[in-house]
Amino acid sequence: MNKPKVIIIVGSTRPGRIGRAVADWFYAQTMSQADLEFELVDLADWNLPFLDEPVPPKASMYQHDHTKRWSAKIASAAGYILVTPEYNHGYPAALKNALDFLYHEWANKPVGFVSYGWGGGQMAVAQLTQVVTELRMRPLAKHTTIFIQPDMFDERHQLLDPATTLARYANNAQELVRALTVASQKEPLHEAIV
Repeated sequence: MNKPKVIIIVGSTRPGRIGRAVADWFYAQTMSQADLEFELVDLADWNLPFLDEPVPPKASMYQHDHTKRWSAKIASAAGYILVTPEYNHGYPAALKNALDFLYHEWANKPVGFVSYGWGGGQMAVAQLTQVVTELRMRPLAKHTTIFIQPDMFDERHQLLDPATTLARYANNAQELVRALTVASQKEPLHEAIV
C-alpha cells in the first residue's frame, strides 16, 4: 500500500537564502515518520514564470507545459508543508505565484508551515493562512516557528550547522509532522461538480 505523500515546498528563491537549509533540516525531522512519504520541492528548481496562463486556474485549462508539470506535482500530494521566510512582514512573491498557478490541486488537503525570520515568520504565516484557506486547503494549528538570531550565522550569512543550530526546534517540528500525519489520514471532502 502506498503511503500518502507530503510535499515540502521551499518558498524562497532568493540567492543566498537559508530556506533550503531550513527545509533540509525539516525534511530530516520526517525520517522517523513511517506513515507518510515526504518529498522536497524547491521553487528555485522550477523556474515558474509569473502567472502566465490565459484562463483562470479554476477552469483547469492549462496551456503551458510548466503549468501542467506543476499541476501534476502538486496533485500527487496528500498534504503540504510550506517553508517560508518573512520578508517585510510578508512571504515571498515566488511562493504566492506558485500557489496562484493552481486551484483544484490544492483543495481539501492539509497544509502546515515552517516559518523563519527575526520575528519567527509569524506575519508571513498569518498572510499565507488567508491564501491557503481561499484555496480550500486545511491549515494546521501547529506550526514550526524559527526565530533567527545573529549567532546562528557564519560570515557568509549562512546557517551554522543547521542540525545543531535548529535543534531547539526539533520537538516543534515533530509535533507538526504528527499533526500532518493525523490530518492527511482524514478522508478529504469532495465537492459536487455542477
